[in-house]
Amino acid sequence: PRLGVNTLTGEGLAAALEGASVVVDVSNAPSFEDQAVLEFFQTSTRNLLAAEAAAGVGHHVALSVVGTERLTESGYFRAKLAQESLIRESVVPYSIVRATQFFEFIPGIADAATDGHTVRLAPAFIQPMAADDVAQAVAKVALGSPVNGIVEVAGPEQFRLDDLVRQGLSARHDPREVVADPHARYYGAELHVRTLIPGDGALLGETHYADWLSHAAIQQ
Repeated sequence: PRLGVNTLTGEGLAAALEGASVVVDVSNAPSFEDQAVLEFFQTSTRNLLAAEAAAGVGHHVALSVVGTERLTESGYFRAKLAQESLIRESVVPYSIVRATQFFEFIPGIADAATDGHTVRLAPAFIQPMAADDVAQAVAKVALGSPVNGIVEVAGPEQFRLDDLVRQGLSARHDPREVVADPHARYYGAELHVRTLIPGDGALLGETHYADWLSHAAIQQ
């Protein structure tokens, strides 16, 4: 928006897309309140796809989340499903890249699950990845032909969600206690053991969590 391009109003989209062959949408809603996040993804996606069709764009690439269709108790993930539906229905060829949670998001996951000095998380499996690996995967898909479907990307290792966050807090010398609670909500949704992990055939990043934590600690 600060450059004069606004997907919610359509301002500047036509000029921004002139001559483009591929559009990569990694935008996110400023508010995760149920109605606000739904309106953001529906409005911005409609405007973007309409501008792409008018400009003759040949490939729409959108970043989404592994397990979205299994997290419909959450308003955020219902909004992501709505976004994906609009992309599928558009005339613009597309690829939807569903990524697992980024390592960089783990502190936020801990904060959302914190009650006092306790972090309650379901012991569901998760296969997180570094943001740099997500970016590489999105770039690879963007440079290829549209798949007109979903590509899943994930990290090289699986963890239990509670243990993953426990390791992250320990590395930051955070004293909060992590408790495994099978009924703990994840952004409003109850998790089953495999809700957050990809299916067979996912593209895997190379960065391991321990290496990423060590690098992050050095930069602090």
